[in-house]
Amino acid sequence: MMILLPFFLAIAFAIKWESEGPVFFMQNRWGRGGRMIRIFKFRSMRDDLGDVTGVAQTRKNDPRVTRTGAFLRKTNLDELPQLINILLGDMSLVGPRCHVPGMQAGGMLYEDLVKDYHLRHLVRPGLTGLAQVNGFRGPTDSEDLARGRFNHDIEYIRSFNVWMDIKILAGTLVKEIRGGTGF
Repeated sequence: MMILLPFFLAIAFAIKWESEGPVFFMQNRWGRGGRMIRIFKFRSMRDDLGDVTGVAQTRKNDPRVTRTGAFLRKTNLDELPQLINILLGDMSLVGPRCHVPGMQAGGMLYEDLVKDYHLRHLVRPGLTGLAQVNGFRGPTDSEDLARGRFNHDIEYIRSFNVWMDIKILAGTLVKEIRGGTGF
């Protein structure tokens, strides 16, 4: 983690240079066993336009996102502080991405839309997951996207093995080197 410190400081400087507000964005999300965890991210949005509920998903060309934030999101560098969550034992490198309580998909609560939604909380949430490397990343504005993400999360839980984690990490790295898919 210490090797990343200069990198973290450079990102922190860029965030503060462009906009007022904290360097980190913290948010309560579902963790293992359905307990709440507080995740850390680099702030990528204007502090004065943030959604305090955390339910409003970021969209392409979202006016809340700063220029620095757009770069951080595109490269997924905004997620790096979640390494702290991993060190704390709240998250792992690979697993279902953690959601904000009250997250919606296609205008419905995930819990109402997807039967057995909370099964995805049987394991620690991950920095990346099977759903993300299979194209189910970003806003879930349709029921199909939400169910697809959930199905990949459950497949990961059922099929978990170290080799799968290595393949997911390698797939994530390749996607990021090729330009990332964040916005």
